[in-house]
Amino acid sequence: MRGVGPRLANNLWQATCLPAWHQFVRATTDVAEVQCKLLMSYLEKNRDTDYGSRFEFASITSVDAYQRSVPLTTYDNYTKAIEAISQGRQRVLTASPVLMLEISSGSTAASKLIPYTVQLRSEFQRGIACWIYSLFRHDPHLKRGPAYWSITPLTDGRRFTSSGIPIGFEEDSAYLGSLGKYLVDSALAVPNEVKYIPDVTSFRYVTLLFLLCQPDLRIISVWNPTFLSLLLAPLSEWWEALIGDIAHGTLTSPSGLDSCLHQTLLHQLPPDPQRAKALAVIQPSNYQAIWPGLRLISCWMDGPAARYAQTLKAQFPNVQFQGKGLIATEAFVSFPVAGVTGAVLAVTAHFLEFLPVNSQTYEVLSEQPKLAHELDRGQTYAVVVTTGGGFYRYQLQDIVEVVDYMEQAPCLRFLGKADHVSDWFGEKLNEHFVVRILHDIFDQHGLSPVFAMLAPDDAARGFRYTLYLELPPDQQCTQVLTDLCADLDQNLRRSFHYNYCRKLGQLGHPKVFPVAKGAMEAYLKARRSRGQRLGNIKAPTLDKATGWEDYFVRAPDPQ
Repeated sequence: MRGVGPRLANNLWQATCLPAWHQFVRATTDVAEVQCKLLMSYLEKNRDTDYGSRFEFASITSVDAYQRSVPLTTYDNYTKAIEAISQGRQRVLTASPVLMLEISSGSTAASKLIPYTVQLRSEFQRGIACWIYSLFRHDPHLKRGPAYWSITPLTDGRRFTSSGIPIGFEEDSAYLGSLGKYLVDSALAVPNEVKYIPDVTSFRYVTLLFLLCQPDLRIISVWNPTFLSLLLAPLSEWWEALIGDIAHGTLTSPSGLDSCLHQTLLHQLPPDPQRAKALAVIQPSNYQAIWPGLRLISCWMDGPAARYAQTLKAQFPNVQFQGKGLIATEAFVSFPVAGVTGAVLAVTAHFLEFLPVNSQTYEVLSEQPKLAHELDRGQTYAVVVTTGGGFYRYQLQDIVEVVDYMEQAPCLRFLGKADHVSDWFGEKLNEHFVVRILHDIFDQHGLSPVFAMLAPDDAARGFRYTLYLELPPDQQCTQVLTDLCADLDQNLRRSFHYNYCRKLGQLGHPKVFPVAKGAMEAYLKARRSRGQRLGNIKAPTLDKATGWEDYFVRAPDPQ
C-alpha cells in the first residue's frame, strides 16, 4: 500500500472536505442567494468569450434576465464550439482554458465530449467533498480500512485531440485534484495501475486478487450495480488460483500481462500465507466472511438500476447500501446524506433550474423553469444546469422527483432519462414507462430476472419489440414465457402511441427471447464494442437499437 496508509489518509481526506461541507450547510439556509451569486460569477468570468459576447453576458444583471436572454440548450448546440476547442481555439465557451475533454457514457446518444476547466473540476470537488465528509461523519468506522473505488480499464489507451488536448481523465481520482488524489490513492484497495490491463477477464482477475488481499475492506463504490455482480461472478472458478497467488505473492492472470505492468503490480503483492490460509476455509460465495469489515456499497439504486441493486443487496445482506445521487459527466447535481430521503441538491456546485414535467410521460409542462428554492415536494422535474465548464442552461435530460428537503435544499430521487424514448413509428415508448410495467409483470408472475431488456427488432425480423430475458433456472417454464408475451402486449398497449401503432399494424405482437446464462456479460461486450466505458454502462431496461438477437445466445427450451 502506497502513501500514508488507509486510516490516516481517510482522516486527512475528511479534514480537507470540512470547509466544503460547512459552506454547503450555510448555503442550505439561503439557497436563492447562493445560486444567484454562482450564476453572476459565471457571467462575469465568461462575458468576453464567444458565447458570452453572443448572448451579451455583460448586460445580464439578474436571474430573470439570464433566462430571457439565454436559450435552453442541448449537446447539439455545443458541437461546433467543442470542435473549435478541440482544434486549440481559446475563449470559446469559457475564459478558463479547457484542461481536457471527458467522454460521456453515451447511454442514450452517441458519445459526447465534455469540456473540463479548472472551475468545473472545483465544482465537482465541492460536491464530492460534501458527500465524503457526510459519509465519514455518519460512520467513522469507514475510515479504518481501504476502499475500492471502481476503476475503468483504459482498453483503447490515452487519446488526444489534434491540438493535444487530452480526451478523458487518465484515472478516476484525477477529479479530486493533486492532494485529494494522493489521499485517495493511499487508501485504495486496488491500485490504479490495474486500469491499464486491456483484457477484461484479466482485469477482473487482478482486481479480485487485490480485493481478496484486503480483509479490512470498508467501502465498495461502483456506478452500475451490475459491474460489481459481474466482477464477483467468476470468484468460485478462480478461487484456488487466487488463493495460491495470495499465498506465494504471484500473479497468474488468465491472459498474460505486459511485462512492465506485471512487475509493477507484482511489487504490490507480497506473499501473505496467513491471509491465504484464512480464505481457504471460506466459501467463495460468503462475502461477509471474506470481507468482515465491509460496511458500505455505493452504487446506482434508482431508475432502471433498481432491480439490479436489489439483486446485489441479496448477496450482501449485512452491508449498508447507499445510492449515488445524480452525477452526470457534465455536472454534479446531488449527493446522499445520512438521515435524508433521496439525494440532496448540490447547491454550491452549479447554477440549477428545473423544468416541470409530466410524471408519466416526461413531457415538459412549462418552458418557464423553477429555481432550486422553488421546487414542490412530490413534483417531477427535468434538470437544467449552468456550469464552469461552459454549458449554459444545458438540459441534462435527467428526470427527478422532489422527495424531501434539507433546510431549503431539495432532495431528489432519480427517475430516468427524458430522452430515452424508442420511437420508430411514433410509438414513443419511454424507459420510465417500460420500467414500471416490467416491474408489475414480473411481480405478478413471481419472477426475479437476472437480466431483462426490451428492444425493437428490425424489418428483417418483423417490426416488433422483444423482451430479452434471463431467468434463474428454477423460474424457467414454457408456460411462463407464453403468459409473459400476452401480458407484455397488454401492458405496452396502455401507451396511447404504442397502441395506435399496433392497431395500424406498424408493430407486431411483442415476443420474449429467453437468453442463456451470461446475458449481462453479452450486453456489456456489445456496448464496449460501440465505444462505451465499462464502468459507466448503465443497467438496461429499454434499448433503442435493433439487432440484439445477434448478441444473445438463446436459452434451451425448458424441460
